[in-house]
Amino acid sequence: MVEERAYWVAWSQISGIGPVLLRRLQQHFGNLSTAWQAGKAELAEVEGFGLQTIEKLIKERSRLHPEQLLGQHQQENSHFWTPADAEYPRLLLETPSPPPILYYRGDVNLTENLGQKPLVGIVGTRQPSEYGIRWTRQISTALAKNGFTVVSGMAEGIDTEAHSATIKAGGRTLAVLGTGVDVIYPHKNRDLYKQILNAGLVLSEYSAKTPPDRKNFPRRNRIIAGLSRAILVMEAPLKSGALITATYANDFGRDVYALPGRLDDYPSQGCLKLLSQGASIIFRELDELLTMLGAVPQLDAVTTSPTPEQLTPTLPPQMQQVIDAIACDILSFDAIVQKTGSPASSVSSVLLQLELMGLISQLPGMRYQKS
Repeated sequence: MVEERAYWVAWSQISGIGPVLLRRLQQHFGNLSTAWQAGKAELAEVEGFGLQTIEKLIKERSRLHPEQLLGQHQQENSHFWTPADAEYPRLLLETPSPPPILYYRGDVNLTENLGQKPLVGIVGTRQPSEYGIRWTRQISTALAKNGFTVVSGMAEGIDTEAHSATIKAGGRTLAVLGTGVDVIYPHKNRDLYKQILNAGLVLSEYSAKTPPDRKNFPRRNRIIAGLSRAILVMEAPLKSGALITATYANDFGRDVYALPGRLDDYPSQGCLKLLSQGASIIFRELDELLTMLGAVPQLDAVTTSPTPEQLTPTLPPQMQQVIDAIACDILSFDAIVQKTGSPASSVSSVLLQLELMGLISQLPGMRYQKS
């Protein structure tokens, strides 16, 4: 496990090889240590690896020593997970682009990482109206008091209100940053940052001392969506980063909710767009929202494996298609995607749900079999 962890760190240092390509390498070779030894011909079999990319990575790879690099990285960044670690957040690992290194700081709760405690993301504009602030506070408070962990990005506006209200209500909250976990941005949230460390976690895919950079914030939104079982968009204009988070949530098979607003309210235009595209509406009666969020299956919800006779007749078509594809064989993730003809993100979501129901089990190397 330590060896594989070292290779996740090493691969992450090679320019041009991002989370998506790393996931493909892992799926193709079974692990990144094997991929590290692969030659040009073998690497060329992986989607997205052209001749120029391969020659560049082989050149960079020859200069790196994974075990030595891991030791150095641990000295500079005291706390981080890789997908090789059992503590790596399970829901995030199911997405197509999990961060190869996820840095953290604060109070770790492994039930969150294992998917046994419900996480809900709350996002929105940096310039909310009184209406948006009021409902963000009410919903965050209700979630905290009902055992949900609130995930957001510690930005000004809706994010700040969500974190603050959750902490005030005695709940846990996670902040996903677009900087290193030791860099507070915006600086005015320094007191909030300290409170989050005591009431949850600060997370980032960027190493220590990474300063704010405009391009980092849209990318971190996929982590907010990946960690959460549902995303609530409170207020968002049409060009808001919150809509990027909602798009990721849809791609990952998460539920998306939006707070309705007036047709002529600028901060509500993005929410209205989401509602027109099929997002669920946040009603005034919060009990209904809590019921819907609580109905999302948790990873510890099934204590015994249901029989096929109990579950197969009620499976949605997409789930049944995946079950039929696996049949009596052990198939890799890529093989299931190819056999079903469905998008990889949809297959990943369905596989997770089937695993929760006890109908399939995951084997090393992203392979699956019927239970």
